[in-house]
Amino acid sequence: MNDRIDTNRHYAAMLFVVPLMVAIAAALVVHHSATAAGTSPMVELPLTHVADIPLPGRASRLDYESYDPDRHLLFIAHLGDNEVIVFDTKNSRVVARIGNIAAVHGVLVIPELLRVYASATGTNEVVAIDEATLKITARMQGGVYPDGMAYAPDTRKLYVSDETGGTETVIDTRSNRRTNAIPLGGEVGNTQYDAASRHIFVNVQSRGQLVEIDPSTDTIVARIDLPGARGNHGLYIVAQRHLAFVACEGNDRLLTLNLLTRHLVQSFDVGGDPDVLAFDPGPGTLYVAGEAGIVSMFTVGLSTVSKIGEGRIGPNAHVVSVDPSTHRAYFPLKNVDGRPVLRVMAPR
Repeated sequence: MNDRIDTNRHYAAMLFVVPLMVAIAAALVVHHSATAAGTSPMVELPLTHVADIPLPGRASRLDYESYDPDRHLLFIAHLGDNEVIVFDTKNSRVVARIGNIAAVHGVLVIPELLRVYASATGTNEVVAIDEATLKITARMQGGVYPDGMAYAPDTRKLYVSDETGGTETVIDTRSNRRTNAIPLGGEVGNTQYDAASRHIFVNVQSRGQLVEIDPSTDTIVARIDLPGARGNHGLYIVAQRHLAFVACEGNDRLLTLNLLTRHLVQSFDVGGDPDVLAFDPGPGTLYVAGEAGIVSMFTVGLSTVSKIGEGRIGPNAHVVSVDPSTHRAYFPLKNVDGRPVLRVMAPR
């Protein structure tokens, strides 16, 4: 994540959700959007505000989150408080706080293993958490600056972005030990698993590339150049469409990459400093959340991707997760009236 941003930066943003104009949304099927935060009027978000739920701890930075839809548990990295917050979405309440995870950045729940992994960047570790007991069960070496994570189920390997170390850390989840470190040749962004190719993809943000790794051999099988990318950090793969979405924090762009042809097919302006992406598979809605508090929304169709809205969610709204059953979107915000909150939004 874009975690070396000065954490003392404050945004005076207020929640801004107004009705979506259907005529505008219908006309906004574009290949190169001219809409950018601060340069032209934004199409309002097609969302309604459900609730602001207080989170425990200090008004300090919150980072990645990961959702288990079967158990209705949302795991939120509270980086500033060195803990993972566990939130029950069904009952709308915090059920646990898992501490002693120094400067926790990434968090990834793997439901089939009944396990959660968190990257403790403060100690350069990856921490394993039992999802049943919500207790830490193992710690392993995570590289120099462990950040985002992805899981390859066929090989039962966890892949961790070693951001400043320039490698991809590989962990065997059966033994909870680091087994490899794959040199990537630059600063590493986010990592994602593609269920179609069964390969791992990872941003090399200082080289404007997306690197493809075969988990069966832990070898790099392709380096895909991303023309126009600056600081390609955020990443999400929609496997059923063979599309990779790349968020570029250096120039506030969202790139759409066809994973079959390896060519960029679309490019959009998005809100400032885009970071985390989330996808709601039912309606095919892609969310792009950014540090500037602006969230951009897209519909991923069979043949094209269309922007359907863009607007301000709240201060530092750079993280988003979606419940595919209720279609609610969850935005952890570090400081709303002096305390952290979980802002819950739903489609109109």
